[in-house]
Amino acid sequence: MLVSDHGHSTAVAALTAQYAAMREGAPVRLAKKTSNLFRFRTEQSGGLDVGRFDRVLAVDPVGRTAQVQGMTTYENLVAATLRHGLMPLVVPQLKTITIGGAVAGLGIESTSFRNGLPHESVRELEILTGDGEVVVAKPDDDLFRAFPNSYGTLGYALRLEIELEPVRQYVRLRHVPFGSFAECAAVIEEVCSDGSADFVDGTVFSRGEMYLTLGHYADIAPYTSDYTGNQIYYRSIQKRRTDHLTIHDYLWRWDTDWFWCSRAFGAQNPVVRRLWPKRYLRSDVYRKLVAKHRQLRPRVDVEPVIQDVEIPVGALADFLDFFDREIGISPVWLCPVRLRDNTGWPLYPMDPGTLYVNVGFWSEVPVRPGERMGDRNRLIEREVARLGGHKSLYSDSYYAEDEFWRHYNGSHYRCVKARYDQTNRLPDLYAKCVRGR
Repeated sequence: MLVSDHGHSTAVAALTAQYAAMREGAPVRLAKKTSNLFRFRTEQSGGLDVGRFDRVLAVDPVGRTAQVQGMTTYENLVAATLRHGLMPLVVPQLKTITIGGAVAGLGIESTSFRNGLPHESVRELEILTGDGEVVVAKPDDDLFRAFPNSYGTLGYALRLEIELEPVRQYVRLRHVPFGSFAECAAVIEEVCSDGSADFVDGTVFSRGEMYLTLGHYADIAPYTSDYTGNQIYYRSIQKRRTDHLTIHDYLWRWDTDWFWCSRAFGAQNPVVRRLWPKRYLRSDVYRKLVAKHRQLRPRVDVEPVIQDVEIPVGALADFLDFFDREIGISPVWLCPVRLRDNTGWPLYPMDPGTLYVNVGFWSEVPVRPGERMGDRNRLIEREVARLGGHKSLYSDSYYAEDEFWRHYNGSHYRCVKARYDQTNRLPDLYAKCVRGR
């Protein structure tokens, strides 16, 4: 459904009025139905009503752009753009990630080696700032540049203009096996440089078993696989060397089983899977189950290790060796990324000239004798920093405050914060992402 500009303007007016009416000093947060953050907080009533900011306003198939409200999920955005043979330049893996969340936080997927991160295809941002003003920010503006990785501490995205790219009907996959971290890293660097693939990601099952999945657009396919029911996508990587998916099913290949995390709920057991309603084989359902489980049965004997980190490709083998020895979680996801924008992004200062590989791992480990809760995450944070990498902030972080600001450009952040949130109505980035405020 398309929403008129008048409808959007009315929603903006209502939201700014609600923001202005909030009592001074009251914590500001969004009343959202879903979240893909893994910084779990006690549920609270109230919050800013952003329910009217969940629509695609317009798709321009000629100019290859879309006007999108900030709380629009990628599931709905993709449904609107695929009708025109187009998709966002980067479509994060999970259906209920919102475009505003992927820009204020960070998103990534298998086009990131050529298209960068989701915020790099944004042309214009309409933001409700901490001061309660609505600002339209362009790529040369300080707020626009600082918004990625600000996690709602500088304001909230109400509307975005984004670039789109053409798609074809099918994606042909090749799952290429490797027996060593070094060999896998070398081929990642090669295929991301030669432009021979349209999509690139990888899966590490063990020290001696890993695969790069190379996707190529196709206009015809001899068959298409379906991983939205009884079949499980990540298991197919080990069993097949080639595969074919529709572009729609390719974009959501990871959502049905939340990569591999659905196994924690028994959803991969063949008997359970046949009884599990298909409409509930979704990442947002599993995330709600995790939140409820943590609320009802908090555990002190296991430490959640749920992180995404960007590692320079030249250091990838070293990081994977460290991770296998010290953490031991598997599988692990690999996704190469190179920034599109040569000036970089101040609050997540990756080198535009470097190919990085996102390493994603989402599980838990036993707390060993003598360990504190969080020690294994602290170990990962130190190793990522040692190797010149960066860590996403959607999950728990354990940095000391001075260390945190060194990694995330505290001086620049404070300058922008002082300009657009002069009375500190919104928490600062450290308070929100580490202290949990």
